[in-house]
Amino acid sequence: MSLKTIDPALDLMGEFAKVTKGATQHIQQMRQAAIFTDGALPARQKALAAMLWSISARCEPCIAFYVQQAVTRGATEEELGEVLAIAATMGGCVGEMWALKAYKAYKDFTGGEAAPQTEPSCCSPS
Repeated sequence: MSLKTIDPALDLMGEFAKVTKGATQHIQQMRQAAIFTDGALPARQKALAAMLWSISARCEPCIAFYVQQAVTRGATEEELGEVLAIAATMGGCVGEMWALKAYKAYKDFTGGEAAPQTEPSCCSPS
């Protein structure tokens, strides 16, 4: 799924990077180091945490992006469900609605199918 399908505004990212004097590159470097790199926590768990933060911030494009990143890094529907339960519990009715949006993003990304139940290999790209 392309970034444009997440939010049409993302088509402007290259131009936005120029206007902001490369701020987007710095954010991407931080995202790569903090979220998309395995450490004490695997990157898939950190992507799920970023999804949780996105739900709390009510950023729909971020929700879709981090759902995709978590699934790509091996997150299962069961793991996603447990994190969505945290979002719904901590956010009450509003949290539940935004957690539901994250679940829809998961279903949209996977075509309604459950993600494979495999762990990423040591050699899989992050």
